[in-house]
Amino acid sequence: MEHEVFVPVPEEPLREALADPERVAGAVPGLQRAADAESPPLSGRLRVRVGGHTITYRGALRVAPLDGGAYSLEGEGTEVRGSGSVKFALTLRLAPAAEGGTSLAFTGTGSGDGRLAEVAESSPQAVEAAARRLLGRFGEALGAGVSRDAAAAAEDSGVDPGAADVDAADPDPGPDPDPGPVSGPVSVEEAGGIYEAEVPPPSLDPLADDFDRPLDAGGGTAAEAAHARRTMIGRSAEEVDHAPPRGRYAPVPVPESMSGGVATLRWAAPAAAVVLASAIVVGRVLRRRR
Repeated sequence: MEHEVFVPVPEEPLREALADPERVAGAVPGLQRAADAESPPLSGRLRVRVGGHTITYRGALRVAPLDGGAYSLEGEGTEVRGSGSVKFALTLRLAPAAEGGTSLAFTGTGSGDGRLAEVAESSPQAVEAAARRLLGRFGEALGAGVSRDAAAAAEDSGVDPGAADVDAADPDPGPDPDPGPVSGPVSVEEAGGIYEAEVPPPSLDPLADDFDRPLDAGGGTAAEAAHARRTMIGRSAEEVDHAPPRGRYAPVPVPESMSGGVATLRWAAPAAAVVLASAIVVGRVLRRRR
């Protein structure tokens, strides 16, 4: 069997990944690694989908470098629910591709019995398609893992690829020089806000030339406007501090209907008592006369 997979990553990082059993195990699709710490890193359970059947094998995989830059992939496994077994021996060669990535070429053979042999008798193409799909997903997962590791290393180093270009295009000019004293009227924005604007003392001369100075949008100079806004804001803050509570903490007023009923009961109750006492007295008098 021969199969080729294109991976959009350089060749050298892929070789480093193939030399790490942990990264190889993470790239095998459907592999559930053994929980035993003494077991090899590339051992465990592997679920394979073949021709509409799902077969779970328990086994191990071995990856070893060969002369010429190739790699040997050998593995065997036995069915978890059955007596069948499978073996395979593959050779993996890496070569740079014209698209800028790396080409992974798999060549080798495999054999099996049990449920896999039954599926192969009825549909040989299903077994070959399952093997090609497994190898393709392995190559793609290996390349994706290399890309994630490269991105994580770049993030840990804290190097921004575009930082050099930004610094070259817009160098830091340093602190701004002191502009010195400013003469003439200053706007609120130039003064740094309504709280930083200087407020000159008001003139007592009714014929002063304050009307000749430029006006802001509020109808006065910038300093006068800043002073008026600051005064209003301060007065509003005092009013808010002494205002009664609102919202869920506000006191609940007594309804007018209830207050009116209470006032009515204050004079109606004594009157009713007087009427009742009078009725009792009149009744006793009438009984005595009879």
